[in-house]
Amino acid sequence: MKIWEISIKNIKSKPLYTFLSVFMLTLSIILLLGIQRIKHSFQYQMENNLGDIDLVIGAKGSPLQLVLASVLHLDNPTGNISYHEAIKISKNPMIKSAVPISYGDNYKGFRIVGTTDKFASLYKAELKQGHRVQKSMEVVVGFSVAQQLGVKIGDVLLSSHGLIENTIDVHSDKLTVVGILKPTQKVIDRLIITNLQSVWDVHNHDETHSSENHHEHEHQDKDQEITSLLISFRSPSAFLTIPRQINQKTSMQAVLPKFELDRLYQYTGVGFKTITGIAYLILIISGIIMFTSLYKMVKERSFDLAILRTYGATNFQLIKIVAYEGFTIALAAYGFGLLLVKVGSKFIFKLMHAGDKLYILKELPYHELLNTGAATFIITLLSILLAIYPILKIDISTILSHEK
Repeated sequence: MKIWEISIKNIKSKPLYTFLSVFMLTLSIILLLGIQRIKHSFQYQMENNLGDIDLVIGAKGSPLQLVLASVLHLDNPTGNISYHEAIKISKNPMIKSAVPISYGDNYKGFRIVGTTDKFASLYKAELKQGHRVQKSMEVVVGFSVAQQLGVKIGDVLLSSHGLIENTIDVHSDKLTVVGILKPTQKVIDRLIITNLQSVWDVHNHDETHSSENHHEHEHQDKDQEITSLLISFRSPSAFLTIPRQINQKTSMQAVLPKFELDRLYQYTGVGFKTITGIAYLILIISGIIMFTSLYKMVKERSFDLAILRTYGATNFQLIKIVAYEGFTIALAAYGFGLLLVKVGSKFIFKLMHAGDKLYILKELPYHELLNTGAATFIITLLSILLAIYPILKIDISTILSHEK
């Protein structure tokens, strides 16, 4: 019989200890990998979805809510602001670009954002098919929208009011798909882009928009509202002056999105560290259980091990029996843990009715997998080294004489 076969028989001979070892080790690996996946996804969203946005201007309310709603498109907006006032702010020479956005509708859960052509350039998004929005009621869909809904060029969409999919308040205005964006791995992949006029037309049926009457059109623009204004600065000094001016002299609020997201990360960072600490504690406990299991095996099978020695087995071969058993348990636990993190996180999102936000989850980077694997390996190795001590001190004659 080969050495690894002896190890497998040992594992099968004590199902309770084996189950406890695998269960505890799997639990700690799930916590370690799970928290790292959430942390990595959160950091990715913060770093990539900010694009070139330095400042967000919107209605008074929670600054964090304004950023989550206007930059990450995860929350409800704080309200609307005057489009005319927003345009006046955008003329400040320290502002490089100002992109107005307006939204409040969705199509099958995907947000419809009214904006300008500059919006796509914030995320460096390029067209994969079709052309950009040229007139009212035309839309360009993000890559994920096209993939998940099977939307094609020329399709007609009927939006529903609100940011959650519903069939109760469906608008009769037809939106025609004229373009599909390339994948960017950013929030724009999950958006349906149109121009501001489309949003206003859908919500103001009684107003007539005639491009031939410029003065009437300009007057209507003054009465229109948008959700927020996304600003890119030309000068670093604008970070100090413009937010203060807007917050003190207007009815709007100006928020630095990077500052708000960093603040959010600091709050959540405490939770991340706590869960990570608990995971390492469980990892240590699982190591103790594994050591107990291996040590018990060595002590209970001391007679068998002594017999093997009399038949020519070396100490190294006896140690390999213990090592194979320990590493088999660790490998099984790591495999279960990795599988459950991949499948379980998606299941939890669907359980929370947040399946449309699965794009937030990112795959774990390899160095995080290696870090957790290394921690598991070290704990397993320590358990094995402590458990093989009786083998190193084995007294064959004494053990055999006592058994007799």
